[in-house]
Amino acid sequence: MNTQDIRHLISLGESLTTEFKSDLSKLPDNDLVAAVVGLANTQGGYLIVGIEDNGKITGLHKKHQNMQGLASLIASRTVPSLSVKTEQITVNSLPIAIIYVPSSNTLVATSDGLIQRRRLKADGSPESIPFHPHEFMQRQSTLGVIDPSAIPMMDISSDALDPLQRQRLRNAIKRYGGDNALAALDDEQLDGALRLVIEVEGNKHPTLTGLLFLGTVELLRDYLPSHEVAFQVLNGTNVKVNEFFKKPLLETFEEVELLFRARVTEEEIQIGLFRTPIPNYDRQAFREAFVNALVHRDYHRLGMVQVKLDDTGLTISSAGGFVEGVNLNNLLVVAPRSRNPLLADVMKRIGLAERTGRGIDRIYEGMLRYGRPAPDYSMSDTSAVSLYMANAGADVEFVRMIVEQEERTGNMPIDSLIILSRLRDERRLTTAELIPSIQKPETQVRSVLGRLTETGLIEAHGQGRGRSYTLSSRVYKELGEQIKYVRQTGADAIQQEQMIISFVRLNGSIRRADVMDLCKLDKDRASRLLKNMKKNNLLELHGRGGNAHYTAK
Repeated sequence: MNTQDIRHLISLGESLTTEFKSDLSKLPDNDLVAAVVGLANTQGGYLIVGIEDNGKITGLHKKHQNMQGLASLIASRTVPSLSVKTEQITVNSLPIAIIYVPSSNTLVATSDGLIQRRRLKADGSPESIPFHPHEFMQRQSTLGVIDPSAIPMMDISSDALDPLQRQRLRNAIKRYGGDNALAALDDEQLDGALRLVIEVEGNKHPTLTGLLFLGTVELLRDYLPSHEVAFQVLNGTNVKVNEFFKKPLLETFEEVELLFRARVTEEEIQIGLFRTPIPNYDRQAFREAFVNALVHRDYHRLGMVQVKLDDTGLTISSAGGFVEGVNLNNLLVVAPRSRNPLLADVMKRIGLAERTGRGIDRIYEGMLRYGRPAPDYSMSDTSAVSLYMANAGADVEFVRMIVEQEERTGNMPIDSLIILSRLRDERRLTTAELIPSIQKPETQVRSVLGRLTETGLIEAHGQGRGRSYTLSSRVYKELGEQIKYVRQTGADAIQQEQMIISFVRLNGSIRRADVMDLCKLDKDRASRLLKNMKKNNLLELHGRGGNAHYTAK
């Protein structure tokens, strides 16, 4: 890191992955090592020594200015030994130590036996707290080190399981198009094939997954009290439905889905020879989202799976944050992973979950193809994953355009849907502005844009990195928005020049910031336009830097 990087990091303040420590009175070794352990047991990050909690730089104590000795101290005082990277940087003429702490795949303790982790308090500020034994499995499952759903329930005999739930399982395999090979198996073989029951020292016990599928209500209540699902319907502040379920997984799924389907309404539009239904909520998107909440939740953390319908939309939340490596910036592209791999595998083999592991694509598709806002995961945090799907009206003409295009070229890829949806809402965007939504490298985004241009769905404007994209004239015509197309694409170079000249005549001069606002251009494109107008003797430059402005030639 250079000084500029450090200044920026300090300016952001303390967070889950950044901690400041004062060293004016020589930070005790125990406190330093404990802080490192807290970071390692969470997400890793930076421990910056020589800074007060408020970000004021006060410098390193002379006994901590040996970076190699600092790394050796941490390695010798942690169990297992933790390797960190240390660097000394001078800021404001004062030395500070940057200690980069990796996220550990195993639990790390100090040599004195202290185990702690970091968390965010209600006000958003971070703190280090003790790491309790009952939380160890949560951490290990989040890291993918163990599979909690495959752990045998040693206090329960397989004889205590409910045969009616096993029959429900067989029916589900047929109904949802599951693995046909499972249908020919007898009960014992079925339990073994799905690892619902395993043998330990000659005795058969259900796994946690087996308990969820085949357990009785009493067994679930006594041995898995965290399993609970709530279905709520609100009308303003009035509660219309408030149902709670502690039943086996499939029975719960079927009853909640039945309650949800009763609130799905549809309208139909004629497209060619066929009528296409447009639901207020896409059933497939709901199923994938609900199954994800059941499969990926943390069953060792109290807290229910909640399905809530209100005037604004549908919210599905579950206990336990995203698993290690998954975040809001890579949801669409990260390799499929689960907190409960066995449970996820059983759901796929039954046919309830997307077998490719890309159920998130189905959720996005279920919103975007109807011209609705993208699914919103922004309310998720370290303790829960929350999905919100807005109850927005469908754009009928957008649906018609998508369906007709799919009849010509096949199913619309999710990347293309995201681009078309954003251009529909925001009119004109550059490649750089589209990259965060698609979550893929620039070369892949450009490839998608190229294919959409070839099919005539979008048009490119400009050259180089300043190139922008809009929906094509054909699409605007199909949407019945020809005027918006002319307004959007009419601001080409000639019209932009005319707007600038009109502005100068009215105001006497113009600055680059004015051009950016007037023509909706970024800084580089505004600069190029002004330079070209100066070169063509349309404008005259006065001043430099922040005082630069242009007048009519």
